Amino acid sequence: MSYRDVASRQVLIWSCTTVGARLPVAMAPLALVFLVRERPGGYSLGAILAAAYVIGEIIGAPVLGMRLRPDHARAHLAVGLAVGAAAFAGIGVFPDAYPAVLTGFACLAGAAPAAATGGLRTLLTVLVPERATAQALSVESILTAGIWAVSPAAVAGLALGVAPPVPLFLGAALMASSVAGLWLLPANWGADDTGGEDRMGASQLRLLTGAWPVYVMGAASLALLGLAELVLPALLEQRGVGVGWSGPLLTGMAVGGGLGAFVHGLRSWPGLLRTRSVVLMAGTSACVALAALTPHPAGITAALLVGGTLQSCAMLTRNLSLREALPPGALAAGYSVMYAAAGAGYAATGSLAGALLKVLAPSTAILAGVGLTLVLTGVGWWGEVRRAGRSAPGADTAVTLGSAASRPAAPDPLGPGPEGPANTTNQAPDRAL
Repeated sequence: MSYRDVASRQVLIWSCTTVGARLPVAMAPLALVFLVRERPGGYSLGAILAAAYVIGEIIGAPVLGMRLRPDHARAHLAVGLAVGAAAFAGIGVFPDAYPAVLTGFACLAGAAPAAATGGLRTLLTVLVPERATAQALSVESILTAGIWAVSPAAVAGLALGVAPPVPLFLGAALMASSVAGLWLLPANWGADDTGGEDRMGASQLRLLTGAWPVYVMGAASLALLGLAELVLPALLEQRGVGVGWSGPLLTGMAVGGGLGAFVHGLRSWPGLLRTRSVVLMAGTSACVALAALTPHPAGITAALLVGGTLQSCAMLTRNLSLREALPPGALAAGYSVMYAAAGAGYAATGSLAGALLKVLAPSTAILAGVGLTLVLTGVGWWGEVRRAGRSAPGADTAVTLGSAASRPAAPDPLGPGPEGPANTTNQAPDRAL
């Protein structure tokens, strides 16, 4: 396996468009905190604005994702990104507005472009050959890791070195540029094979809800990332390490995520996807627990680096599993629901840890969050096993990308999954996000 099939002009354009769409998302929570931190009660207001932004994402991703039609994809994504850019600009123009106004802008900035992640991911799989789907998703993960690695430094540097609203103006400009980038990419992904009349109806809803174990595992995967990011400063203080090291350590974790995504795309991997997910999640949980327990900064650094590597691979297996669980026409909506589920997992674990920090040591709060993550992982694994038991005999098989490439291709406007042709029934077979 190699990345040769992914190296194309269209993928380069897609990458630039994705940076414009996603870098503002990574910048937003911290940028909102810096925007209002000098106002009375600024940090509390900043936390409220950041929460409103995330809530907007969690609500907007599934609602708008389910309305995303493959035959009108570009127009739908462009409108959402344009509204998001306007909301970012509005916050920057009126930084001293009433908190309710800023909260509304923040919620709109999160909700309007929330379907872009699922839509752009689906579009990426159309731009590459079927055999290179796993490599394409790895490229996306590498790009995402890079975005999350540079965004904190960019926000802090611009807000403190220039002016607090500047990161939000930059986010607005980047998101507007992504709208222009969409016009250099395909306008649609072909016909909607889920049926036009039930695209918004119960049929698609049953398809999406039937993949709930994949969403639970995806939420568990990002929950550990949120746990590490939100509790790390307190943990460092507990260990007698300067809290300023939290930034470099989180950057190292993001770099580890990019490295893991790159290695994952170099070859096909044996075993069921759900089994690989459990193994990777267990490894990530062990790394985060080790970071909580070790007294040495070097141990914390190593644990977060390895944990970031395993966590990115776990998310890749979840994305591949979702391609198996849904028919092609529902993938964009499925990816959007996954985005919302991951955000909910991030928020839930962070809220739990934040509440526990009032009564427990940071290391103990992290261990409690790891316990919650393992429970979510177990529930997701049980759901996938149960769904596989209801599938046709032999549907749940271990396959590799190489063997999938040799199978007959089914008519598929979005590109069939890397591990076999898409299932178009309401009970999608589970083979291995």
